[in-house]
Amino acid sequence: MDRPSFLGKTAVAGVGYTDLTKRSGVSVLALATQACQRALDDAGLDASELDGIVSYSLFEDSVPVQSVATALGRRELSYAIDLSLGGQAPCYAVTLAALAVSSGMAENVLVFRALNGRSGVRIGSQPFPSPTAQYRYPIGLTAFPQLIALWARRFMIETGTTHEQLGAVVLAQRAYAALNERAIQRTPLTLDGYLNGPFVVDPFRTYDCTSEVDGACAVLVTSLDRARSLARPPAVIEGAAWVTPSGSGLDMGDFFGWDDWSRNCHSHLADRLWASTGGLGPQDMDFAEIYDCFSSVVLMGLEGLGLVGRGESGEFVASGETALAGSLPVNTHGGLLCEGYLHGMNTVAEAVLQLQGRGGDRQVPEANRCVVTSAALQDGSALVLSVDA
Repeated sequence: MDRPSFLGKTAVAGVGYTDLTKRSGVSVLALATQACQRALDDAGLDASELDGIVSYSLFEDSVPVQSVATALGRRELSYAIDLSLGGQAPCYAVTLAALAVSSGMAENVLVFRALNGRSGVRIGSQPFPSPTAQYRYPIGLTAFPQLIALWARRFMIETGTTHEQLGAVVLAQRAYAALNERAIQRTPLTLDGYLNGPFVVDPFRTYDCTSEVDGACAVLVTSLDRARSLARPPAVIEGAAWVTPSGSGLDMGDFFGWDDWSRNCHSHLADRLWASTGGLGPQDMDFAEIYDCFSSVVLMGLEGLGLVGRGESGEFVASGETALAGSLPVNTHGGLLCEGYLHGMNTVAEAVLQLQGRGGDRQVPEANRCVVTSAALQDGSALVLSVDA
């Protein structure tokens, strides 16, 4: 396929976070506005130049982009999108922002996720109505962790992945979180401590599950030329892909229509993602930020993207290869497991910070290219980002 024209010509230029807490004490609008203003300030862009905002939410847990524009003092937007998506959305939302910039519909577009995910609407406990729910609820499949657990167990059976290797993912990300002041889970953890943790749903212990938080995160997308004139080095958008595989969309796990539960959307979007870069591949990535609502998703992502071979991800993590001194640092902020569950917006933001050389004690040496994913099960999206050549 021809390379999409916006790739290599758009960039992320600014990053903004709120504090991540268990109880923010403020409205979601206040959180969203603060993160967006901080992203503008980070890029050195005045709010008067903002003309687009993209966001996403589930279960009415956020606020419309128009309200955030008003809170920021903007009178008009030429581009506004509220996606009804969860963890699939961050990379896709950035892609939509970049498409708007490239097409001329907008010049400077914020992408944000904001929610009181701990003190307000908690996603993991919400009922998920669907056309096939009538068949799922009677057999006890009522919560998202249960569905992910089924996929994780199938993956473990097919690849030989062990509980200890799931634990290795958690331990590696706890080590990064210890270096991250934003992270909600910073206490060091041993493998014995992990294995002694209580099960939520087999094979997941409490440590394997994402940490729900109140907070917000935003990034600013603009043209590469404009980004070069702003306060921070551009993180160039080199590749992008979205996939909705056959069998998706009827339920939260789509286990009625999915052929292979040991592979998720990473396997389906990988070829399209690498093709979109115009020549880059897994071997060219200096680090990876992989969506991790649960520990198993990291392993499925590593294999699905071709960063390691089939059945190799567990040992790859356990041997230290995803640590800062390893061959492929992964989830350098501690991931959603440890930094906090902002539905992956912070996964994209962390990639940008690393490419800008702002990782602090967890900075990846020679961080020039990375892959970022927003994907857990069926639908999903991904980006390849790079430093400005």
